[in-house]
Amino acid sequence: MDLENMEYNTTRNHLTMREYGRHVQKMVEHIMTIEDPERRQRNAQAVIELMGFLNPHLKNVEDFRHKLWDHLFLISDFTLDVKSPYPIPTRETLKAKPDPLPYPSSNPKFSHLGKNLEVIIDKALAEQDPDKKLGLSNAIAYYMKLAYNNWHKEIVHDDAIQSELNVITKGQITFTNTPYVKAFRPQQENRGGGRRDNRGGAGRRDNRGGSGGGRRDNRGGSSGSYKKKRY
Repeated sequence: MDLENMEYNTTRNHLTMREYGRHVQKMVEHIMTIEDPERRQRNAQAVIELMGFLNPHLKNVEDFRHKLWDHLFLISDFTLDVKSPYPIPTRETLKAKPDPLPYPSSNPKFSHLGKNLEVIIDKALAEQDPDKKLGLSNAIAYYMKLAYNNWHKEIVHDDAIQSELNVITKGQITFTNTPYVKAFRPQQENRGGGRRDNRGGAGRRDNRGGSGGGRRDNRGGSSGSYKKKRY
């Protein structure tokens, strides 16, 4: 074994992209030493195909070949001189920070209903078609009743929904149909009184044994047992 030529990670250069491994990085470093432009281009195309085989999940990504070429230039530290079918990235574009997202600064007027309902109400108020406006009104009433049921665990009357809707819209929106929302029933109700339990309790029928009267036990015991005669 040639111990002098062994390589250790402490003596190697930094691995730029771990998902492609050390061998792909060595191939890219070799391509950078090729002087013939045509040969360098062919080798770059071969490395691109190999990178696609090593990461098949990139095929589900939109413009995955564009991403492979970007990774190729990133591994070469943006010094590889080859032609790319896509815009060649630079170090400045890679490290550029994205623009901050514009967050809404206004608070909802009715926090228990949310901001989205206010948007729908504004859309219903601006709607000119009577049929569409009525459809939006019925949808708003259904959502309000559903939200009340989720928060208070009980069904609210339609008059209360219409009264609150009149306050919100100043009487400009009314709904015609009765929004049906299934009543909230906790699971504890099905486990409470009036249940049918065959596992125990008074008046039960238990064939497993015990001291209760009226049982039928064929497994043996001191009372009512039946012994087969041997002849």
